[in-house]
Parts: sequence; structure tokens; C-alpha cells
Amino acid sequence: MTSPRTTLSLVDTDPAELAVDAIVIGVHSQTGEPEAGAPAAALLLASGAESIAAAFDGKLTETLALLGATGGPGEVIKLATLGTVTAPVVAAVGLGPEPTGAAPAPETLRRAAGAAVRALAGAPRVALALPLPDDADAPAALRAVAEGALLGGYRFAGYKTKPQPARREPVGEVLIAVPDAADATAGAEVTRAQAVAGAVRTSRDWVNTAPNELRPPSFADAVATAAREAGLGVEVLDEEALRAGGYGGIIAVGQGSEAPPRLVKLTYTPEGGGNGKRVALVGKGITFDTGGISIKPAQGMWEMKSDMAGAAAVGAAMLAVAALKPAVAVTGYLPMAENMPSGTSYRPGDVITMYSGKRVEVLNTDAEGRMILADAIARACEDGADYLFETSTLTGGQVIALGKKIAGVMGSPELCERVKVAGEATGEPAWPMPLPDDVRKGMDSEVADISQVNAVMDRAGHMLQGGVFLREFVSPDVSWAHIDIAGPGYHSGEPTGYWTKGGTGVPVRTLLHLVDDIAANG
Repeated sequence: MTSPRTTLSLVDTDPAELAVDAIVIGVHSQTGEPEAGAPAAALLLASGAESIAAAFDGKLTETLALLGATGGPGEVIKLATLGTVTAPVVAAVGLGPEPTGAAPAPETLRRAAGAAVRALAGAPRVALALPLPDDADAPAALRAVAEGALLGGYRFAGYKTKPQPARREPVGEVLIAVPDAADATAGAEVTRAQAVAGAVRTSRDWVNTAPNELRPPSFADAVATAAREAGLGVEVLDEEALRAGGYGGIIAVGQGSEAPPRLVKLTYTPEGGGNGKRVALVGKGITFDTGGISIKPAQGMWEMKSDMAGAAAVGAAMLAVAALKPAVAVTGYLPMAENMPSGTSYRPGDVITMYSGKRVEVLNTDAEGRMILADAIARACEDGADYLFETSTLTGGQVIALGKKIAGVMGSPELCERVKVAGEATGEPAWPMPLPDDVRKGMDSEVADISQVNAVMDRAGHMLQGGVFLREFVSPDVSWAHIDIAGPGYHSGEPTGYWTKGGTGVPVRTLLHLVDDIAANG
């Protein structure tokens, strides 16, 4: 199921003369006391919209303030132009307080563009005249605006059988006003933003698909088809191949469902071999998680269709890698299973022989993600990798510790720091967490090499338990990072910025930033 797509282009026409349905400008909230006689909510017009302001004879910010505009981040106020400019509507999007001596941060611009494009749904053609710097920060700012516009315009196609008159179509075309539309650097940023945002949207589509329509075999087919079309190498292991290959963790989790498990491997090989480094991306693909025998509470279980958000992110990121062609080899591993309770489910007390040969004592069948990831991580290390990034909606402990928008990252300290930096650059924040020795000690098993969870700590430090367990399956010579996106991978609240309700696509942009970083710097 493919959601409607918004197209993007650059223009260097005066924004006041653009033949569009709406023109978006930025406004800042003014700090301090407003001047005498000024409206209580005084506004400052952001750069890029000077000609729009001139057309309103200097009364634009005053009129917007009278309509309730405050300049708060993400706020969108629409104003009929009544012929003062070519566009019939001006939409002012809040950028927060004016930054001191600098343009707004890229994430501020990304969220503003997303909020504005979403608010203008139903308009076929929209132009963005947001503040863009003319210095070394210009590419990052333009990339942010382009990504925000494309992601803010996302809407899942859905399953409604009747037309919804009140449901407006996403903006069809977005024009970004820049000083020189023919500039090669600007054009490259837009091309990249289209590839990256397209990958995020694909990831969101997969996450938002109903779980009865995206079980492991069909999910594997969807990823494999898209990957082949993108020119990636594709290998799909079905249940027979998994059993024959010794993938005990994937088989154990998947054996409770009538929809058998899969492992999808996607391969990108750069021309000329690239810089000689090898990157492995691993993503958890539990297409639905009931908890198995250790069944979850019913409340909110419907959101467990998003338990494959890690695999969706990795699969979609690989599609973007194929389009962007970085100078580094990248391989994606997507283990997929459906965790269901049945007469054939794996049980607490089972001992599972993993792909690596280690034996794991199962204590909780709802800690299934680490079981399938461990097999995929071991396979990735066996195939050869210098860097391994794994992402998963692994633990509710991540949400308890860091909330809904900040991922937890664990693993090799240097690589965790690179993930943190990449998250800051892309607007997908991640915070490094420790892997304490006492957590591992509590996972010693009397009957196997390791217990699946720490029975002594129970739920305490649960996010750390997941990271400690996965570390057991990473080869000593591989630098690795585990990114827990239990919170950021799915947004159950109202739309905000460039996030819509449902799958977010986190951390597709972080992974692509890391691939670029390794391609450039090793």
C-alpha cells in the first residue's frame, strides 16, 4: 500500500509573485516587552518574506498578531491575501524566539516546514519562503526544510471504503524559494532529501500497515520486491532454510504462529569497492507481538503492529542507500517473526541453541526481540562487518528512562557517541546508556550459557538488560551500537511538526547520516 506522495522543487522567483495556492513565511515570537502601541503578542518577521511584508504595507505582523499568532514553534496562522500578492493565502509558521546572530536551527526549520505543509493539506501547490542562511550552514538548512515538507505532507493511505469529504488530500507540490534555484549544491540537497524522505515514508507505510496484511512472509516479500527494484542484492531465508541454518532464536519466536518467520538480507556494494569499510544494519521485525505465552495486557496491544519498526527502518534505509550510492559497503539484516501464543509456541524454561552456538534459557517469551536480533547480529558478524548498527522497539524500559522521543543507545562507546551526534544532526535524538557488569551477572543461567533476561532485577534496568544480552552475540572485533526506539518508533499522539500519527520512520535518517559519516571518514 503506497501513500500519496508530495513532490518538491526549487524556485528563485520573488515569493510575492509565485503562482501558488499558499505561501508560507516564518515568524518569530518577540522576547521582552513590545513597543508602545504594538499588539500584546508582538511578532518578528523571519528573513525570506520581505516582499510579502512589503505588499501588506508593513501591517502583516500586526494583522497576524490580531489573528492570534504568537510565533510559537509549529503554530500555523492563515491569512487571506485579498490580492496583495499572487497567492490567495499567506500561512505564517512559528519559529520561536529569534536566534541570536544565526539562522534558526535546522530542526526548527524541519518542524516548521512539516507543520505548515500539513496545515495546508488540500492545497495543490504551496511555496515555502522560510529563512535560509547564505553561509556554510545553508545546505543543512535547505535539507531540513525539504525533509520537513515531504514528511509533514505524509498521510497513510488507510483502509476506508467510503470517501471522506472532510479529509483533505496532502499538498501535491511544494516549491522552496531559494536565491539561486540552479545552484548545484542546492539541487543536490533536494535530491538527497527526496531519497531520504521517500525512505522514511516507506518505513512509515510498513509500520502503519494492518498486522493481518503484513505478517512475516508478506513483509519479507514487500521488502525483497522493493529492494530488487532498487538494485540491491536480496537473500530471503524461509523457515526451512532458517531451521537448517541453525537460526534457533528466530525459529523459536516464530514457531507459535501459522505465518512462519523469515530473515531478509539486503546487500549494497559500492562501485570500485568504496573505502573498504563494511557497515551492517540490523532491524527487529516482529510483525505483531502478543507477548507469546507471557502474554501482554490487552490495553494498547493494537500498537504492537509497530514492533517491526526497526526492520522497517533498516529496509527503507537500504533503499535510500541504493539511491544515494555512498562509498561504503552496506548490508541490511531483517529478522522477521510473529510472536503468538499457541500449542507450538516457545515457552518460559526452554533452552534455545542460537545461530552463534550459544544456548539461551528463556524466562519470558515477551523478550522475543532480542532472540531474533541475536541470530541476525551473529550472522552479520560472520559475514564480516567493521561497524554494526542495530535498531529495535526492544524495551518499554527505554520509554520509562528517556520518554517517547529520545532513543537509548548502547554498545561501543565511540560508536554510541557517533550515533548521538547523528541524531542531533537529523532531529532524531539518542542518548548513550551504560551496560553495567552487574546486569550481566544477573543473567547467568544454571542450565545454559545465558538467561534471556535478568531474573534478579526483574523489570529494573530492562533497557540495559536488552543491550547486555545483545552484546553477547557481537564479535569482539566489531564496533557496534544498539538503538532502542520503543518510544520514538511510533507516535500515538496528535500530529506535531513533521510527525504524523503512527509510524515515524525513526531512525532511518540517523542510519543514513551514519552511513555517510563512515563513507567520508571511516
